[in-house]
Amino acid sequence: MDAKDILGLPKNALPTQEKKSRPPRESQRKPDGISREVYALTGGLPPLMPAIDASQLKRKAQSENEKISWQWLPFSNSARKDDLQLYHWVRVVNGVPPTGDYSFAKYNKSVEVIKYTDEEYEKYLSDTNWTKEETDELFDLCQRFDLRFIVIADRFPSSKTVEELKDRYYSVSRAILIARAKSPSDISSNPLVKEPYNASQEAERKHSLSLILSHTKQQERKDVEVLAQAKRIYEARKSIKAPVEPELPTTSYNEPFAADKENFAADAATSSLNLQPSTAAAPNPVSEMASVVASLRTLHVYLRSYAHAQMVEAVSSSAAIRTIKRVEQTLQDLGVNLKPKIPTKSVCAEHLELRKDILTLLDLQRQLQNKEAESTSLHDTDTPGTPPKRALDLDRAFTPDTQTTGGERFNKREQKRKGSGRSSEAPSSPAQSKRPRKYKASD
Repeated sequence: MDAKDILGLPKNALPTQEKKSRPPRESQRKPDGISREVYALTGGLPPLMPAIDASQLKRKAQSENEKISWQWLPFSNSARKDDLQLYHWVRVVNGVPPTGDYSFAKYNKSVEVIKYTDEEYEKYLSDTNWTKEETDELFDLCQRFDLRFIVIADRFPSSKTVEELKDRYYSVSRAILIARAKSPSDISSNPLVKEPYNASQEAERKHSLSLILSHTKQQERKDVEVLAQAKRIYEARKSIKAPVEPELPTTSYNEPFAADKENFAADAATSSLNLQPSTAAAPNPVSEMASVVASLRTLHVYLRSYAHAQMVEAVSSSAAIRTIKRVEQTLQDLGVNLKPKIPTKSVCAEHLELRKDILTLLDLQRQLQNKEAESTSLHDTDTPGTPPKRALDLDRAFTPDTQTTGGERFNKREQKRKGSGRSSEAPSSPAQSKRPRKYKASD
């Protein structure tokens, strides 16, 4: 009898309930900027209540007698010339509305367009392609639309291009400034005089830029192939035209040291050939730079950052991948960007010069390590105080002396190792009644 019989329960086992499988949780990655502890507590959800109590925020001290109200009042705007009356909500304190100009009137900035007289036009501004009425209309539109020449070209009555409108405006302004100046030094720093507008260059720039922007992928691949072919042709022609310069013998006023210098140069050349067999066929950075410059000249318009990247690739063409990585690491250690943020002409030139200097420094460090390793190996082989080995001692093999005790032991070990062939190869020993005595190490 067991507990089930006492309680009157059936003896069969109770049906087990199947455990419901829980759906797998989706693992969420911790977002950046949140600590691990905060993310574990909040689950990445923003807090429902503000972390700062509203009472802790600073409030302006308000006197008990101060009454604040908002009123719909008119205001005047000095930026407008039509005296338009507008209304807005204004904060009024103790029934006294604020006075002064409109707060946003200070952001109304206009371009100062030069005005000219009829006498100045007849004397300095006459042009066969432009009439006085067209010039007056152009300057009125420039004053009205603040030199937005796209809008001006759309509103201009005659069919003039944007470049023609710009050229006329800047040429007239420049002529008026030069005519009104008392001395050339007064207007030498003015941008209109210092950098005159070039309409033909602007038109060519826009045309070239539109051609580049309208290129398809197939045309881009074809341009890359054409540039690669032009680069190969340029290198082939340069290698043919480049004359082979004979090496001139170096003379020295001190004759005893001349032979030592020649021997040192020969040793350095042989050691560099032995240590760096792969650098002999490396491309020349100078030729690579020349080919890059030639390929860039074929392009009408290109970005300076693209030209800088091509120059960097040409400078690093003769270096290994490990060396290039060391150059980039050195730039990062110096706090210099791998690519200039503002790729001006001077910045790109200085950046390339810095890369060349770093490559030269790494090359000198590598040569110094090779020379130190070579001198260490020579020092280990030629230790001072030990006599030099003769060639006869180096070539002669070790032959044990059979007349000594060590020779007898050596012959006995050889005979035991040979086994069955011992009787045929070993010399016959004389007949003795007793076994020969073995020698000890102390004997």
